[in-house]
Amino acid sequence: MRARRKRESRDEAGVVSRFNVGPASIPDYLALVGDTADGFPGIPGWGEKASGTVLGRYAHLERIPANSLQWEVPVRGAARLAAALEEHRALAVLFRTLATLRLDVPVFTSIDELRWRGPAPEFERVAAELRVPGLWDRARRIPLTD
Repeated sequence: MRARRKRESRDEAGVVSRFNVGPASIPDYLALVGDTADGFPGIPGWGEKASGTVLGRYAHLERIPANSLQWEVPVRGAARLAAALEEHRALAVLFRTLATLRLDVPVFTSIDELRWRGPAPEFERVAAELRVPGLWDRARRIPLTD
């Protein structure tokens, strides 16, 4: 995992140490706590500690029992959290989808395709439609890569 803001990389042990869940549970974790980078709020009341504790035991949203009395981990405010999850379960699943890196969509076939060759001509129109004409100028000033 790459922590962009801190400029740190974490292996599996580092992810578990930081979030109390394995890498496969990170999209579920983000669905509960929210992700400002992707622009979704998470489920009301679910913070890092509760999410890490519950997902540390159940790993994925579908495995979290609806009734907090069935939870096998102690969590403060469990009844309230369970109710919030049940009320917003469909949103939580949507948020998890938004937080999941897609592997089934082709993005590029070679690293050479990622080289910056300048903005595509249609980008000027898009920048104008967004009413950010300076964006086109900034994109044109980015040095080309070899």
